[in-house]
Amino acid sequence: MLTSVARRRFAPFVALAAAAWFAAAAQAQPKSRADCEAIYKPQVGQSGKDVVWVPTPDELVTRMLRMAKTTAKDFVIDLGAGDGKIAIAAAKQFGARSLGIEYNPDMVKFANCLVQVEGVADKTRIVQGDIFKEDFSKADVVTMYLLPELNLCVRHRVLAMKPGTRVTSHQFTMGDWAPDETAEVDYRSAYLWIVPARVGGTWLFREAGGPSFTVTLSQTFQKISGEVLQAGNRQPLVGATLSGERISFAFNDPKGVTRTFHGTVRGNEMTGTLRAAGGAETPVTATLQGRPADAPWAQMAAGCERFYK
Repeated sequence: MLTSVARRRFAPFVALAAAAWFAAAAQAQPKSRADCEAIYKPQVGQSGKDVVWVPTPDELVTRMLRMAKTTAKDFVIDLGAGDGKIAIAAAKQFGARSLGIEYNPDMVKFANCLVQVEGVADKTRIVQGDIFKEDFSKADVVTMYLLPELNLCVRHRVLAMKPGTRVTSHQFTMGDWAPDETAEVDYRSAYLWIVPARVGGTWLFREAGGPSFTVTLSQTFQKISGEVLQAGNRQPLVGATLSGERISFAFNDPKGVTRTFHGTVRGNEMTGTLRAAGGAETPVTATLQGRPADAPWAQMAAGCERFYK
């Protein structure tokens, strides 16, 4: 054990060593993209696992995140993160937590260096992984700039996410799943989809203080149609819409009065209100009867199995 005299003698040396260590640590912290490129410098068009790397323009990145209504409450996951710019923008511009999944380990190091440079390391990280094997089911917002086939082959996993999840893609669609919104920035396209609740099947509706009735719904992605059966009278649904968990439709009751339903889907239950033209709203609940209708549109697309082996 050092004596007090020895400690006093060594104190200047300890202080100098500590100062040198902190100076070296500060110098090691990247301060610019150039510092990160000294570690690894990606080239536009370089080959990846299933794609080549072409970064999304900054203005389009912002537009995609705005289309998804990204907020500080959201968790954003970018599939095929590249240099991490979408994940970084989600944190820096919108305050969201974000994660990028990138296959190339050198790009992962480069992207995490940029995360440090942009000062969002407390909200953002880029991990090395395969988008067909990594779990992204906890995201509120999914972003991607892949290829048409890759979009199609992650589609069934996206459709299995919680209703209301927002998905944006640069340039490429998801087959016959029509986007909910499309935008263009400098001749480049951005697409938005909202994961729909599963509503296909027959539902028993109970109106507070009124008669019960059944509604049979058919569904393909977010497109729905159907008919109502009330007091032995069948009528088609009119203006049926589905956006995430929100569902609306109208129908004529046995007296010819138009009734409009607005509600929310929670698994095998719906809650909402029913309103007659010019009348007051009344609370309504609905329960799915039996099994949900088959949803072939939500299954893995043909030919995609090879990505999951």
